[in-house]
Amino acid sequence: MVATSVIYHPKLKKCLILQRSRREIVHPLVWGVTGGKLEWEDLQTNKITRMNIDVPNWEGLVEKLVKREAKEESGLTIYDIRYLEDVVFVRPDNVPVVCIKFAAKYVSGQVKIPLDFEDYAWVNLRELKEYHHMEGIDREIKRTMAIFQKSAKR
Repeated sequence: MVATSVIYHPKLKKCLILQRSRREIVHPLVWGVTGGKLEWEDLQTNKITRMNIDVPNWEGLVEKLVKREAKEESGLTIYDIRYLEDVVFVRPDNVPVVCIKFAAKYVSGQVKIPLDFEDYAWVNLRELKEYHHMEGIDREIKRTMAIFQKSAKR
């Protein structure tokens, strides 16, 4: 399982995009958003929140994953995480993956990208057109901006 997040900055009224490393096998130098996969370590380092008969459950673990990946890949702290959509794909090594996509608000921090990224930019929809980005990022940014701009007007 993979989770991604489009990070919206309320003051800038823009969303964060990151440029993948030139060393990446899949989509080198293509712009995307923060995200990562759930790993066994996530289950081992987080408490089981309930037992469903004899099956352990970890409630809220996906939200923790989204926050962790945002921090690791951008240096930013986020909150107000909202579901956008999901997609299933098959990796080149024939492993099926569920990707859950979220919108989130920037709360604090300065952008600091790790070595596995090349660059970052805060963009609106018009500016995004100037970047070679992953398919669907434009739709995700549009929905994220609509969610948070609508909630700001209340």
